[in-house]
Amino acid sequence: MKLFNYLKGDKVIWAIMFLLSLLSVLVVYSAVVTLAHKFKQGNTEYYLLKHFIIIALGFGIAYMFHKIKYTVFSKVAQIGFVLSIPLLVYTLLKGVSAGEASRWLEIPGLGLTFQSSDIAKLMLIMYVARVLAIKGKELGDFKGVFKHLLVPIGVICALILPANFSTAALLFLSCLLLMFLGGINIKIILKILGICILVATLFFSWVWFAPETIPGGRGPTWKSRIENFKRGDTKSNYQSEQAKIAIATGGVIGKGPGNSTQRAFLPQASSDFIYAIIIEEYGLFIGFLLLFLYMILLYRGIKILRDNDKPFGGLVAVGLSFSMVFQALVNMAVAVNLFPVTGQPLPLISMGGTSIWFTMIALGIILSVSRSIEDKGEEKLETA
Repeated sequence: MKLFNYLKGDKVIWAIMFLLSLLSVLVVYSAVVTLAHKFKQGNTEYYLLKHFIIIALGFGIAYMFHKIKYTVFSKVAQIGFVLSIPLLVYTLLKGVSAGEASRWLEIPGLGLTFQSSDIAKLMLIMYVARVLAIKGKELGDFKGVFKHLLVPIGVICALILPANFSTAALLFLSCLLLMFLGGINIKIILKILGICILVATLFFSWVWFAPETIPGGRGPTWKSRIENFKRGDTKSNYQSEQAKIAIATGGVIGKGPGNSTQRAFLPQASSDFIYAIIIEEYGLFIGFLLLFLYMILLYRGIKILRDNDKPFGGLVAVGLSFSMVFQALVNMAVAVNLFPVTGQPLPLISMGGTSIWFTMIALGIILSVSRSIEDKGEEKLETA
């Protein structure tokens, strides 16, 4: 395709972005039928056009970021990390509520909202990659790792946690994996894991026995989700049960595009539970293919780490890849009732606005790193 001649960087990642976006447009158009009847007198074209524009702008954002030299993001990460802290604090205090939690900030004059955790995730992963690349000699013992990595990671995750526990947990795991790939001693990693298990045990005990005392008021919600998941009855797990019905009735080949019935019963059919609608309409084969595409994306991120001779670029690429794929796996696990409901959207698939743009920014940064590898390869051929 001539289009790919204008796109630099990993062509496989560009292709995955296009395929996921195409599937997103098709499924969202089908999944928003109930939403359209509720808010737009049945005008599904409104949501289709809005979603298409968001994705088109997202590709423009990814293209713009992939043209920027990736080393610039090292300096951006340092400033962005610092700015993320007051932004998260402001969100907790003055943010727009969603799901009994203050998660969103509104852009004055535009009527758009965004999750400050999306910015914080991006900045923290780049910041961790920067520290691993620059301060390698100071990270040989637990004290150095604690000072330069665990404190910054802990601060950001702690500020995200009251509003969005699953995002905080996934971000911490992504950073921990990045630390491992960045060369942190395995004994230090295991020590951190041991501390995390202890802290998690104490935290869940707190949630279970005294949820009302947890700051932010999210304790009762977390406890009820765990109880509902553990109980497993139809009444307590309405969304999960409807998702399972969608998956079961979809079978191997699905009911066909636009023929979902469970979209009328799933409150989050176009976002949190869109994976169930995909399987209902397109079948298990497409469901597994979607999982395979995310795994390829992860592999390409690992390949960039292997091929890049500069640690920062490779670590950023693999860190952002892991973060997206972890989020996708959690969303899919919730849809098939392996995890309690978390509220994690399916990257590049779920209907959204700024969440899609931040995903596109992350992919643009990954492509920027791969573009630098590609350019160096071309330079070697020219000088050979």
